[in-house]
Amino acid sequence: MTIPDDNTQALLIDLLSRVAQGDELALKQLYDLTSGRFYGLALRIVRAGELAEDVLQESYLSIWRSAADYRASLSPPLAWMGLIVRSRALDLLRRRTGERVQLTDSLDELTEDTLEGDSPDPAQCADASQQAQALHRCLAQLKGPQREVLSLAYLREFSHGDLAEQLKLPLGTIKSWIRRGLEQLRLCMGALH
Repeated sequence: MTIPDDNTQALLIDLLSRVAQGDELALKQLYDLTSGRFYGLALRIVRAGELAEDVLQESYLSIWRSAADYRASLSPPLAWMGLIVRSRALDLLRRRTGERVQLTDSLDELTEDTLEGDSPDPAQCADASQQAQALHRCLAQLKGPQREVLSLAYLREFSHGDLAEQLKLPLGTIKSWIRRGLEQLRLCMGALH
């Protein structure tokens, strides 16, 4: 997986800004640039091509509706859009499993507090913005390399092996930094709530 360069980041930010103003062509360009990546993310979560396509459609509708809420200072564009795709995929799983079986305990733990509906209302957007600000503050408290490794692992979806290769560090070091960083973030976020 490649790290988006500054020009790509700037282009995505510009497209999101234009989408926020109702520019349908900008949404199409955004879709063309990012849908392959996000289809893969949705497919990993829902594990069925047809469902992943549904998730992608719902996700880009959500991006269309909430582009005005995007703040580049809080999150890179791919991370923000990726969170929307992940949320829509988990929402779909919850809806489907509600018809058949309960979600696994670990999925409930990850999503219970943050994902409750299909479309964000103003209160949810404000809450998400506050959570993003809290996460940003907590990430700022981490040491530079640890923060970088967590960002690459979770925002850019690098595997532990990819990180070790990219940063030329032992795999055990990468895993330790991620484990300790997540624990520090959990404690910090818990203290803020």
